[in-house]
Amino acid sequence: MAAEETILLTQTENGSTRVNIRVLDIIAGLATREVEGVARLRGTFGERAKEVLGYKDQHGTGISTNQDAEGNLQIEVYVDLNYGVAVPKVAHMIQTQIKTQMHAMLGIDVPTVDVHVIGVLSEKLESEIDPNNLFGDEQVEEDNK
Repeated sequence: MAAEETILLTQTENGSTRVNIRVLDIIAGLATREVEGVARLRGTFGERAKEVLGYKDQHGTGISTNQDAEGNLQIEVYVDLNYGVAVPKVAHMIQTQIKTQMHAMLGIDVPTVDVHVIGVLSEKLESEIDPNNLFGDEQVEEDNK
């Protein structure tokens, strides 16, 4: 089993505090879901295949966190948005929400949050078709009077 990647939060003479990179993914995923206009996080093909096989880890799905050699974090977010929203505005709100939550919860600054809009979903329209009367053969009782 491969070792989990962690980031160093603090280092003192008493010890250090490290956080698993998956924790960052989960925080970013939850922060993204709070933004109005986000329909859902969109996972990679591998993440979707795991879901089909029964492995459910929905909080970090659609989030990829990396740390460069200098220690700077880069978060990539893959989302589907609701139809009719202003894409640049929602993307900016996602970036702001993630940066705010990372700073509030972990005390770290994230210089780069890249938002990838994968798709746009329309709201499901209410059907006026009665599934018990698909062809309109049956008259409504009020019509029979």
